[in-house]
Amino acid sequence: MKKETFVTKEKLEEIIREVPTPFHLYDEKGIRANAKALKEAFSWNKGFREYFAVKANPNPFLISILNEYGCGCDCSSMTELMLAKALGCTGELTMFSSNDTPAEEFQYAYDMGAIINFDDITHIPFYEEKVGVFPKTMSCRYNPGGLFKISNSIMDNPGDAKYGMTTDQMFEAFRMLKEKGVENFGIHAFLASNTVTNEYYPMLAKVLFEVAVKLEKETGAKITFINLSGGVGIPYRPDQEPNDIYAIGEGVRKVYEEVLVPAGMGDVAIYTEMGRYMTGPFGCLVTTAIHEKHTHKEYIGCDACAVNLMRPAMYGAYHHITVAGKEDAVCDHMYDVTGSLCENNDKFAIDRMLPEIEKGDLLIIHDTGAHGFAMGYNYNGKLKSAEVLLKEDGSFQKIRRAETARDYFATFDEYPIFNKIFE
Repeated sequence: MKKETFVTKEKLEEIIREVPTPFHLYDEKGIRANAKALKEAFSWNKGFREYFAVKANPNPFLISILNEYGCGCDCSSMTELMLAKALGCTGELTMFSSNDTPAEEFQYAYDMGAIINFDDITHIPFYEEKVGVFPKTMSCRYNPGGLFKISNSIMDNPGDAKYGMTTDQMFEAFRMLKEKGVENFGIHAFLASNTVTNEYYPMLAKVLFEVAVKLEKETGAKITFINLSGGVGIPYRPDQEPNDIYAIGEGVRKVYEEVLVPAGMGDVAIYTEMGRYMTGPFGCLVTTAIHEKHTHKEYIGCDACAVNLMRPAMYGAYHHITVAGKEDAVCDHMYDVTGSLCENNDKFAIDRMLPEIEKGDLLIIHDTGAHGFAMGYNYNGKLKSAEVLLKEDGSFQKIRRAETARDYFATFDEYPIFNKIFE
């Protein structure tokens, strides 16, 4: 299956006259259509809400688009909470799911009315000591342990994950919180990452729904929502089939009808916390080929590097590459496509078959709309790139400027000599 780009070479040439490469580019039309489809797929559930995982892409322009479709914010740190608050996502529009959480972050989440999702049972006494007041609605993160399998295929290993509480701890935590005055309870779990199968959410839902029935029956806690979190993935490789969100929504509905409704829990809201699925396919990293090298291998050197997209270097992750204007050319050249970091793993592709690349060609690195710019860093003194939104009407807007050297040196307050660099 061929991976299509959402931008033409001509449009890229127009953009780079204003915004030089490298930059991350996002497709507004695609993001909107995807958010609409998700909302429709779960419209059978009256209380459904998607809490966009801010860590996947913390750009307020993109989050604001998702807010238009009823999405809230899933936050895991103080600055993400601050961003959500600035966008008007206060109260139950924000879910705070963090771990090893500092007291001041619990306090900030409480003050803005966010739903706090406890990662561990020991966080309950910690929270009581540091914050004191328990809100009426709270959630607990569940980790059943062991391996998570679908059709005998191992999807992930929750038992090795640092997140969540055991089954016994969930029952104890609900009893503890009930004693603290909590009235409305939620359950949250994340058991597998980037699944490209329509079966994951229904299987996860069945696990959570069955636990929810037992929790409500044995503790007397009123469960008002069940959060399926993230894990619904995207097809990074051309030979992968994308998930069908309508089939996923219908699969969850069937389990809901089978497990929750007979137990008298047909009013439970379903929440999701997707990041990768919401924006991943609708972003790309645009970079220019600036060098070529012919040694033991054939190399193409780009003006982007792992600081702009670290997933290939960190995980060995595959990201498809299109050479703008050569979409239909024969892929008869094998290259390592590299950046300029002083690290040998700074490679966007290894032994990748591509059309012949010439210096000055624009390369489109696909599926960077989630965990792309967001995971950037400043190793080697490299600066983070700009972000650009390709709007529905075909125009474009710079939605984040590129970092400058002044930004890089800005935190050296104790060494004012650096100010002289810019005099």
